Amino acid sequence: MRATLTLFSTLALTSSVVFADTAVSKPDTEETWTVVDTTNTCTARHEASMVTLGDKLYLIGGRRKVPVNEYDPATKTWKEMAKPPFQMHHFQAVVIDDKIAIIGAFTGGYPYEKPIPNVWYFDPKTNSWEEGAEIPAERRRGAAGVVVDGDDVYVVGGIVNGHWDGFVPWLDRWNTKTGEWTVLPDAPNERDHFQAGIIDNKIVAAGGRRTHAAVKQTFNRTIAEVDAFDIASGEWTTLEHNLPTKRAGTMAATYGDTIFIAGGESGSQKEAHAEVERFSFSDGEWHQCTPLAHGRHGGGMCVHGDDMFLASGSGNRGGGPELDTIEMIDISDLLQ
Repeated sequence: MRATLTLFSTLALTSSVVFADTAVSKPDTEETWTVVDTTNTCTARHEASMVTLGDKLYLIGGRRKVPVNEYDPATKTWKEMAKPPFQMHHFQAVVIDDKIAIIGAFTGGYPYEKPIPNVWYFDPKTNSWEEGAEIPAERRRGAAGVVVDGDDVYVVGGIVNGHWDGFVPWLDRWNTKTGEWTVLPDAPNERDHFQAGIIDNKIVAAGGRRTHAAVKQTFNRTIAEVDAFDIASGEWTTLEHNLPTKRAGTMAATYGDTIFIAGGESGSQKEAHAEVERFSFSDGEWHQCTPLAHGRHGGGMCVHGDDMFLASGSGNRGGGPELDTIEMIDISDLLQ
């Protein structure tokens, strides 16, 4: 199925930017993330993603051609599955029709990684990979946020030319049934190396940076501002309160009306970040949650039932050490 591109010219960009001090509350709990004592380990990796599909978790992607790993929370066991046809990394995986979709990913090595020109699917039932729709050439990028709303997939931000340059504020909508790609209004802020979420019918883009290795600014240009796109009105706003801890390489997951931003990397410290912060529109503020047992960036995070799981990633800023652990916490403990 070949994609077609149409311009969504009737939508006007409305950006309400408020540069206020960050309001953040600290957790009132002694609970901690638990490193799961698994029967075996996942394949160590970073710049990967993880999703829940059925009663299993799937850790997918990463630098090098690493296999998909399936995790069974009931038995605490990892299972090795098929490798991708080529290396795929720097993406936020989503589930479409019982398959795991890779959209807006990179392949190749630092700092000139190339955007993958097609959507790719992994089918856990058949343990196989399949090439999908072509992404319009002028909208290809990696390290973007990707979320699903019904039959529509939204791709926000990203960077065109690996880590070298080309960070963008783009927002696109892809209809998985018709194959139509639609250009939507740009976000108020360019950002890459982050993950997005949908809460209250709004796409939330938090974290990330403007990566620019061409001027030796790979880690330092992190973004505090948080942008939200109202799907119903087609308008962007910048939230009143910034993300409390500026960092990129973050992992995001949503639960009910709340988005959680975990881990990351920045120029401010060598060790990967362990901070976990949450936001909902009910009070419009950021709250600090119980920090991770191990700081990490570029791993995978997802919700399974009432638990949050986070696996793999890099323990320091940059490419290593790659981790092979998985940790979890009851989400009620993150909401304290």
